[in-house]
Amino acid sequence: MKNKMFTCMNPEQQYIELFEQCEAMICKHSAEVLNAPRARAFADFKQLSFPTRKIEAYKYTDAAKLFAPDYGLNLNRLDIPVNPYDVFKCDVPNLSTALYFMVNDRFYGKALPKNKFPAGLLIGSLKELSTQYPDLLAKYYGKLADTSKDAIVALNTMLAQDGLLLYVPKGMVVEKPIQLVNILRADVNFMVNRRVLVIVEDGAQARLLMCDHTMDKVDFLATQVIEVFVGRGASFDLYELEENTTSTTRFSNLYVHQEADSNVLVNGITLHNGTTRNTTHVTLAGQGAHINLCGMAIADKHQHVDNNTFIDHAVNDCTSNELFKYVLDDSATGAFAGKVLVREGAQHTSSQQTNRNLCVTRQARMYTQPQLEIYADDVKCNHGATVGQLDESALFYMRQRGIGEKEARLLLMFAFVGEVIDTIRLDALRDRLHLLVDKRFRGEMGKCQGCTMCSGK
Repeated sequence: MKNKMFTCMNPEQQYIELFEQCEAMICKHSAEVLNAPRARAFADFKQLSFPTRKIEAYKYTDAAKLFAPDYGLNLNRLDIPVNPYDVFKCDVPNLSTALYFMVNDRFYGKALPKNKFPAGLLIGSLKELSTQYPDLLAKYYGKLADTSKDAIVALNTMLAQDGLLLYVPKGMVVEKPIQLVNILRADVNFMVNRRVLVIVEDGAQARLLMCDHTMDKVDFLATQVIEVFVGRGASFDLYELEENTTSTTRFSNLYVHQEADSNVLVNGITLHNGTTRNTTHVTLAGQGAHINLCGMAIADKHQHVDNNTFIDHAVNDCTSNELFKYVLDDSATGAFAGKVLVREGAQHTSSQQTNRNLCVTRQARMYTQPQLEIYADDVKCNHGATVGQLDESALFYMRQRGIGEKEARLLLMFAFVGEVIDTIRLDALRDRLHLLVDKRFRGEMGKCQGCTMCSGK
């Protein structure tokens, strides 16, 4: 493992020196398609620097501070001593998935599930498949994730050596949901940089469930860039479930590009974390495209969850629905900034943005910033945000009927977030998440059934 870094310098400089010294090593252990944009990303990174709270989009998350500590990196791609198929026993009852793993930022390909997918479907290591299908990967990789606009995206593009590719050819319907479990495993404070590329061609359908788990009690810093291309008339569901330790910092950038009449559901749920910053950028590029963008966070202690979203209605006759809910206990901090842009000429746009938040204690903090920017006159656009506490009248009503105060509070919080869970279009997963959320509110370890790695968070 390459244990970088150089202290007594600004956060950018240590990564600049790291890349200058190790560029050949990084490229050697990756593939040409991933290597092609590195130089441009490096130039952009040097120009941008890490965002601080002075940058509006990062007003509530000081990225520069979070990237300052010394982390190890596995640039030589040494084997991590773990077989996730042996130690990871998580399962959602009654949900049959095609299960794949990434250990840190490397696709685990030593043992793969035996799934009978239709011919033409590609799923596996981004590095390996880009070598086999270079023209396909070069057409899409890095085309949505603009390194000139975000230093963290630039850093990820500089350093990422592997990831996941999901390619669904035109007209193919993938019945079985695909599950990717991202495992963080290290003996020292560690940094990972992973990529996910999803291509769902015209008329195709697929569902992807991504789960984040931390295996060890060291400090982790994870960057993730996900690029999703959804073709004309295609349908795609993306579910993200984060159950990391409190010593894990996670920066995720998701980009979605939709063509005409496509239908996309994105649902991101943070059940347990340290510091999380999720950035989502959606472009509705074809008439009749629809996005349902949802998120939920349950945080306590000193946990921090920041969601920043941008939905670009680039053409007419598109719809978007956005729903985010937070429940914050103890001294937890939450932030939501959502912007909907309706461009000139994007008539008949319909957009609804909603952010609802509960602060259980006086010490919890929530910052919300819903925004609409509209340049068309024939549209239906609404947004709203609330920050409050539990309904005292509802608590009183329930206690009058024999329900204890603690149980009444739990029931109200559970009902509050249920609306987000109910958007999930997989019955078994939806039922499982209802159970996990209930356990989370009760202070139990909301771990997956049979998981041997989640104890002691």
